[in-house]
Amino acid sequence: MGRVYKAEFRHEAVRLALSSGLSRERIAQDLGIGSSTLKKWIRDAQKLDTVVADTTDHTALLRENERLRRENLLLREERELLKKATQFFASQRS
Repeated sequence: MGRVYKAEFRHEAVRLALSSGLSRERIAQDLGIGSSTLKKWIRDAQKLDTVVADTTDHTALLRENERLRRENLLLREERELLKKATQFFASQRS
């Protein structure tokens, strides 16, 4: 079995690989890990980010949908009030 690395170390290695501008091989060498190990960590992190993003997007869509339903209800009530006001003032002119 290979060496076990802490999650913080893996996270930092992935962050460096994605944001430093250095080659992944160079970063892996500097950190003392294999380049294939770093590539696997990056792939795993990207999968996790996709799952989190999908979940976050779904939750955000549900919140937005609920907000729009409330806004729609308010607009319908306002429209009905305006209809009644229009009818009232129209009957007052006659």
